[in-house]
Amino acid sequence: MRPAPTILHLDMDAFYASAEQAAKPSLRGKAVVVGGLGPRGVVATASYEARRLGVHSAMPTAQARRLAPNAAYLVPRFSLYRTVSDQVMELLGRLSPLVEPLSLDEAFVDLEAGGTADDSASARATGEGLRTAIHAVTGLSGSVGLAGSKMLAKIASEEAKPDGLLLIEPGTERELLAPMSVRILPGVGPATGDHLRRAGMTTVHDLAEAGEAELVRLVGKAHGHGLYRMALGLDDRPVVAERDAKSVSVEDTFDVDLHDRVRVRAEVERLAVRCVERLRAADRSGRTVVLKVRRYDFSTLTRSETLRGPTDDPTVVREAAGRLLEAVDTTGGVRLLGVGVTGLADYTQEDLFAQAADARELAQRAQEHSSPPVAGGEESVPEPDPDSAELLAARRWPAGHDVHHEEHGHGWVQGSGVGRVTVRFEEPWSAPGRVLTFRVDDPLLRPADPLPLVRDAADYSSWPASLPKSRSGADSSGGGESSP
Repeated sequence: MRPAPTILHLDMDAFYASAEQAAKPSLRGKAVVVGGLGPRGVVATASYEARRLGVHSAMPTAQARRLAPNAAYLVPRFSLYRTVSDQVMELLGRLSPLVEPLSLDEAFVDLEAGGTADDSASARATGEGLRTAIHAVTGLSGSVGLAGSKMLAKIASEEAKPDGLLLIEPGTERELLAPMSVRILPGVGPATGDHLRRAGMTTVHDLAEAGEAELVRLVGKAHGHGLYRMALGLDDRPVVAERDAKSVSVEDTFDVDLHDRVRVRAEVERLAVRCVERLRAADRSGRTVVLKVRRYDFSTLTRSETLRGPTDDPTVVREAAGRLLEAVDTTGGVRLLGVGVTGLADYTQEDLFAQAADARELAQRAQEHSSPPVAGGEESVPEPDPDSAELLAARRWPAGHDVHHEEHGHGWVQGSGVGRVTVRFEEPWSAPGRVLTFRVDDPLLRPADPLPLVRDAADYSSWPASLPKSRSGADSSGGGESSP
């Protein structure tokens, strides 16, 4: 534990949905749900307006539609989210060389390592300055937690949501944590929380009072020891600038169970190609190929094969995945398939000339079989008939994605069907625009790249040099105060 709250945790507020609202003036202040739109789609992010109706992340989209039938349901635009994420991470990188990204919209920062804070006053000024800079550069809001440990900084940012800042003064940790639910602690999920509840422990105070020996008896030595330390507010984990991925994988959930063995094999090969594409994008190779099959009855099987050496060869991965499939009984139907590669390395042991030929094949197959991901990029939802005109239209004109019309300018897809695509023409900095409908094959309409969320972003090239800093010792005022 640090004597000053110099670990910062940033969590962007309802990131995907907020980015869509910022890009689409007609959706501001309205319920927005981003995720898979098929019958088995999953919510990736819901705006705060949708959350008030009961919609939340990881909820089936079909259930979300029942709770919020009038919400806007959009397919994720990961190119936009990555661009905004890069802007945010660049701002964080100016604060410290130790930035630990957890996802596109979340990261830890060691302010002490960057010399931008060494006490409560300077930490608070840095946090407020960061929130101002993020809004000026991206138009979005983020919540900031400041504390002497990663665990507490993350809890603080969660408590500060939305669009707030919470600083936890060192020495006040146990008092702050005591009345909170045990579920606030990392690693305490529904099952562990229910187990503790049955033992009469529902708050962090209950855990601290129970003692380490009792927690070890209840949940095991490793988990019990860590749980007791967290209940006391103790966490010595450092901010790590680089986190090595342990695996690369892709999955598809199907709207209709697959029964045709040939179709299942083709889907596995397609996933293998996408997996290698991601592997190469990360400049990595892998030694073990993993196949995941979820059957009609929700039973999930995984099979793996370890190769002679690391590879990023699409043919090798595809054939290994095919061999693994031969050992799996798909009788009755398949609802989900996944292909992954583990045992990652920075080099390969394959023939370089074969790789060059396979790279061309990879690019061609990826273009032929590309489909938009949903739910944080982990799943996509293909339709049952890949050759249908309706599916081709939905893939070309996914809801929420950008288009450009030669006469009407920039807009976004509100929906498509029965040979038509409906477009709302507006830009992030315009008033809500008008809605027009076109044939799906209109030659004047084409897909477009996302526009920046802020047209005339403020110049923050010299930030954070102007941030005020305190070198006079810990600031005793405002401990644990939330600043909206």
